[in-house]
Amino acid sequence: MPELNYLAVGVAMVAALLVSGTWYALLGSHLARLHEAYAGGSRPAALTVPVELVRNLVLATVLAGLAAQLGISGFGAALLLAIVLWVGFPMVLLTGSVFHEKVPAKLAAIHAGDWLLKLLVLTVIVGVWR
Repeated sequence: MPELNYLAVGVAMVAALLVSGTWYALLGSHLARLHEAYAGGSRPAALTVPVELVRNLVLATVLAGLAAQLGISGFGAALLLAIVLWVGFPMVLLTGSVFHEKVPAKLAAIHAGDWLLKLLVLTVIVGVWR
């Protein structure tokens, strides 16, 4: 396994939490109208924050390892990697959920936007700060 910058992984993890939290805070009223899971209020922050930090830590570590293996060390290459990963994974999964499970397209679009922002932030931080 290549050397990872664990400080960059930690910073990326927290940055992703802040960006994602802001995204959903701005769009919370739309989520409540689109799906009943969001209508009843959110989970307590005491539970949400640690769960999201762990999820972001896993993702940041994977992205840091991938960026290191691919030799990603600049802003442009990190940006391209984030976009390619977004198209290849969240977009494929979310369009499948719209088509096969009848998830509202607007709901999937909100989640797709979160994933794009999260992947951009995480990948750029761990890809540039090596």
